[in-house]
Amino acid sequence: MTTYWAEYAWLPDGLAEAVTIEVTGATIQSVRRGTDRTGTVLPGLTIPGFANAHSHAFHRALRGRTQHDQGNFWTWRERMYAVAAQLDPDSYYRLARGVYAEMVLAGYTSVGEFHYLHHAPGGARYTDPNAMSAALAAAADDAGIRLTLLDTCYLAGGFGVELGERQRRFSDGGVAAWAERAAAFTPKSELVRTGVAAHSVRAVPAAALPVIAEAASGRPLHVHLSEQPSENTDCLAAHGRTPTALLAEAGLLGPRTVAVHATHLTTADIALLADSGTRACFCPTTERDLGDGIGPARALSDAGVGLCLGTDSHAVVDAFEEWRALELDERLASRARGRFSPAELYRAATDHASIGWAEAGRIAPNAAADLVTIALDSIRTAGAAPAAALFAATASDVRSVLVAGRQVVSEHRHLRVERPETVLREEIEALCRP
Repeated sequence: MTTYWAEYAWLPDGLAEAVTIEVTGATIQSVRRGTDRTGTVLPGLTIPGFANAHSHAFHRALRGRTQHDQGNFWTWRERMYAVAAQLDPDSYYRLARGVYAEMVLAGYTSVGEFHYLHHAPGGARYTDPNAMSAALAAAADDAGIRLTLLDTCYLAGGFGVELGERQRRFSDGGVAAWAERAAAFTPKSELVRTGVAAHSVRAVPAAALPVIAEAASGRPLHVHLSEQPSENTDCLAAHGRTPTALLAEAGLLGPRTVAVHATHLTTADIALLADSGTRACFCPTTERDLGDGIGPARALSDAGVGLCLGTDSHAVVDAFEEWRALELDERLASRARGRFSPAELYRAATDHASIGWAEAGRIAPNAAADLVTIALDSIRTAGAAPAAALFAATASDVRSVLVAGRQVVSEHRHLRVERPETVLREEIEALCRP
């Protein structure tokens, strides 16, 4: 058993001081408040670790390379396809290893990888049809982060539109072939679990959606939903209903489903998500980077829809920035402050159950031993009230990280990936070479 003493800790009922946390293996055994210093001291604020509910690891290569001109989501997507065309299992492993190490350094202890980069360019199968999945799993294991691989079905280039040449590597050719391949992948690491995803209603024909719902089989099921107004317009033209209504009819909505983005919803859409118990995942730093719009976070929450957060394209990998943006975007939209309480923001930022890690996300007996300690004495956090320090902190303030009881970050340094910034720079420069 290992004993930790936290100066401050965020417990299920809020902030506590002088907290002793006893850990055996990957599990918290006991939590006691108001204790004398003992064991390993964690100076600062200790929280249960952030959950990154939506990631596309290869998008990290686009950071700082798409800002020199105007455009929109669709023009940005063309650059994304160009990067995807350069990746193979070996290069994807190296890139993802750096990306996941960056996440851990930012305080994330789990990530949901929305994975649709399945095959070689043009759609040719690798000898191992799940070689790209295995590369991501190995990268996450090396970086010491929990991974939920959300194997994503991608079959069409739009409503009634065939796949473009650069999209063919995303597709298995049919939903049955996708389900067979996805089911064949068995992770080797205890830190890797699996789920499924439908890319979107524009990339998955309506007849295929029920097959994806069945393939989930009690695991997480994610789907991009109404990220762009044109998706809604095109879906109405093709099916006479909104994307949310189409998903509801196909049986995709439910307590294990996460609707990613959920930016452009009708009142009826919000009711469908709430009635089914579906969550909504907001990715504020990506949504603002792409000019997607501000989603109805407060309205969803008021209706009873659970919220979670993701970094999506990794325009920024900073859990504090996503936390703040959920509140601050609401302030911009409503012109009012205090739209979410700190407890609500913590709940969204640490919703590991959204990606299948229900044992994580709280500092309590029998919970996963994932502990992230944030410095309260940096130039950014000095003087901040501990309960609200996440409004001031950045990823640079993450002092230490435990995942499943194992130390992964100590004194701001990743212990398992040496110089991850160098790993990222070298891989991205190779991918983006003219």
